[in-house]
Amino acid sequence: MKNLFKIALFAAGTFMVSPGFAQTHKDSTLGGKISKTTKKIGHKTSEIAAKGAATVADKKYAGKVGPNGETIYIDKYSHYFYVNKKGHRVYLKKSELIDKPAQ
Repeated sequence: MKNLFKIALFAAGTFMVSPGFAQTHKDSTLGGKISKTTKKIGHKTSEIAAKGAATVADKKYAGKVGPNGETIYIDKYSHYFYVNKKGHRVYLKKSELIDKPAQ
């Protein structure tokens, strides 16, 4: 009788603990990969949208480029800027502009 009670107690304990382990996700990096990919997609979308808006609304400065060869735009207030990889406008002073290399 004691053995039957021990087996029943062990089986009940096993059934109570098993659902807790079934809910754990072993590949915890999947959420990180999804998050990073989502950020990349958002930044690229923002960059393309900002460059498109700048191309339509602002003038392009043909003779100068930004620090890493970016296209320079001039807004309606005569401020110089380029669009970075996150889609933000980075304003520059005229002295920070670089001559466009000859091709």
